[in-house]
Amino acid sequence: MDFLIGIDEAGRGPLAGPVAVGVVKVPTDFNWGLIPGVGDSKKISSKKREAIFGRALQLKKEGKLDFAVMQTSASYIDAKGIVPAILLAMKRGLARVKADPKDCLIKLDGSLKAPIEFSQETIIKGDAKELVIGLASILAKVTRDRYMETLSRKSQFINYAFDTHKGYGTKEHRRQISLHGISTAHRASYCQNRHLWGKL
Repeated sequence: MDFLIGIDEAGRGPLAGPVAVGVVKVPTDFNWGLIPGVGDSKKISSKKREAIFGRALQLKKEGKLDFAVMQTSASYIDAKGIVPAILLAMKRGLARVKADPKDCLIKLDGSLKAPIEFSQETIIKGDAKELVIGLASILAKVTRDRYMETLSRKSQFINYAFDTHKGYGTKEHRRQISLHGISTAHRASYCQNRHLWGKL
């Protein structure tokens, strides 16, 4: 195999916003010293994630690695479900980095699975164990967080403070939904049990 591909998603569980899938392609002999600090995105500060994202962009311009982050909308998640939404974004990401089943091995986090034509390995807590998955995790999270911050500045979403909770079901976010209802950015299927949220 000439290339290693890491895949991870960000935003599987939020009440609003898209799911993002990061796909990172590196040569099998890639020097990870070129991009220090990579690991589980959930254990790295937002400032550090942004710095790693910037470094990854630079290395991409230099041709040392390739990556893509693709997002699938809340409306698609409502229509088809989260697993098909993740798979759609994954396939688009693999196409974007020109992944070839003949020369690459894919490593995925958690329960993710790539299309069957690819050699692949799914690793529990892979974002903490495999640098290529960790980088995919960071790139996906930064991309999605930036998207939610941009969304929060649009007039129709101003009441939801997406920039603070990024669409996740925090108490404050659930309170905002109770006050204002759901928006077009929300996953209606994820919000249908609002009667179970209790006192906010």
